[in-house]
Amino acid sequence: MSPDARPLVLLGAQRSGTTALAGVLDDAFADVGGMFTINGKLPYLLHRWCTQPDVTGRHLRVDEILHALHRKPPYGRYAERWLESVEKALRTAAADVADGRVTDAAELRRHLVREAYTGATRYGDKYNEYLLELDLLADTLPDAHWVLLVRHPAAVARSMLKWTGDRPWRPGSRRDALEKWASWHQQWLAHPATRDPARATVVEYARVCAGEDLGRLSRAIGLDLLPYAQQLSERSGEPEQEPLPEHISRLWQTLSDLSTP
Repeated sequence: MSPDARPLVLLGAQRSGTTALAGVLDDAFADVGGMFTINGKLPYLLHRWCTQPDVTGRHLRVDEILHALHRKPPYGRYAERWLESVEKALRTAAADVADGRVTDAAELRRHLVREAYTGATRYGDKYNEYLLELDLLADTLPDAHWVLLVRHPAAVARSMLKWTGDRPWRPGSRRDALEKWASWHQQWLAHPATRDPARATVVEYARVCAGEDLGRLSRAIGLDLLPYAQQLSERSGEPEQEPLPEHISRLWQTLSDLSTP
């Protein structure tokens, strides 16, 4: 499969700037006939509600998946069209599962993701929580290119603590925010696929905001992102001076090394 045809998955810890970078990818994909969803999270939901026991029991849990998608819908230029495609694909698949025409849950998950982006020249999705289930993600999107956006942990922790709204998962202290940041990235470092440059790319938030990493990311995914750099140019990518616990500092250095060309 050519680099241009591979699905793209954007991952990162919460408050790392993934939504901003996803906006760039949304526009860049759309301008070449592709589709990039922001918080589409279809694979994430399928991993929970399209399991082998579900398929063996001939019951694809369409209601649960659609409720989750519409409760906090994705956004992006073609989000509404994407949701319509997802619902159509799910309803068709549910009938096939009920009639016993589909028996393999993993293959069904792959099929449903492909169907959701029908007609797009290339496609991708951003959802932070994919970082917590890389094995399942690799199974559902075996040809995907993973992009990890990393941001200085002090900046992430500060942003987490300022988070407003109904976010019961928000840490209560700087220490807990840093530990949460660390636990998410440790899973990336532990996965064998993430060290393969043909499979995964790490970019750093400050350099993305400055446009420096957009060129490298463009080459990795076969799509020029530099015309969309203005969307990020006004974002803060200033170096952080706050001291970090030693183990957090070591982890940040490791991630920084991975993001350095």
